[in-house]
Amino acid sequence: MHIETITPADSAWQGQALCAQTGADFFFPEPGSSVREAKRICALCEIRPACLDYALAHDERFGVWGGLSERERLALRRTAR
Repeated sequence: MHIETITPADSAWQGQALCAQTGADFFFPEPGSSVREAKRICALCEIRPACLDYALAHDERFGVWGGLSERERLALRRTAR
């Protein structure tokens, strides 16, 4: 995650997120790699809505955020317009 772009009020959810306990490798895989494990972890995380809101608000373009891949977030943005 890009800590330098998060304000203190925005980052309160991060300490409670399951991804903080597992490491970034699952959530930022090499191009073409599976995101299945990251999505499985996200599905169990109570903080998933805050994570997705953050990713959409800050136009995160890489990795799995809030249980959605880059492509899925892009599609969500397009349908929201």
